[in-house]
Amino acid sequence: MRFAWGVLCVAVGLLTADAGVVRAGEQPPQVDVALVLAVDVSSSVDEGEAGIQRAGYIAALSDPRVADAIRGGLIGRIALTYVEWASPTDQRQLIPWREISDAAGAQAFADELKKAPYKPGSTTSISAGIDFCVQVLQSSGIRAIRRVIDISGDGYSDYGRNVRGARDDAVKAGIIVNGLPVMNERAAYRTKIPPDLDTYYKENVTGGRGSFTLVVKKLEDFNRLVLQKLILEIADNQRIPPGVKKPS
Repeated sequence: MRFAWGVLCVAVGLLTADAGVVRAGEQPPQVDVALVLAVDVSSSVDEGEAGIQRAGYIAALSDPRVADAIRGGLIGRIALTYVEWASPTDQRQLIPWREISDAAGAQAFADELKKAPYKPGSTTSISAGIDFCVQVLQSSGIRAIRRVIDISGDGYSDYGRNVRGARDDAVKAGIIVNGLPVMNERAAYRTKIPPDLDTYYKENVTGGRGSFTLVVKKLEDFNRLVLQKLILEIADNQRIPPGVKKPS
């Protein structure tokens, strides 16, 4: 047992050398990754788009490749929670932390998400969303090799504190922030999505070792990109399965 734990400590140390997640003398990690799925439900996201986004996560979690990625980790288990966010005072942990080690666990999370009520928000505060997710991670008590916040949204952060400050504080705490900017075409009567939203996310929202941004240009691509993103986040960039493309 001591030998096995020593080997795991060495592997963890290599994976988290600059993330500061696991240190000598600490208890062994429970999971490979503690992952917060943080989804924008502000007024710029209509109910149809919100439904497509939620359906994308449900479909991805039901895909056997996600379970394969989970089993392929050092520990073979992840912790997952689902957060919806909008204004500086409107964030909610829709699905509490669940530890998942197999396809049945991933499907149970997907089924729980399918049944959860949808409540639209108002303004957009990415910074408050990040701050809330940091708190959710730090108060969880879950020992993870990696801690990741996955932010998806369709606009700039227009309320609350500076988004770079929130991102930088998260990274200093050893948390990786990945981005999924949604930049689909919209009807003429609706507010247009910023044409540089992808650049905005790369420069202001994402950060940390191995962080990445995946851009949704068409809503019909959402399922595919969410699946790709989840596999990358679960497997980590150092253990990407064959056939999954790493973002450039």
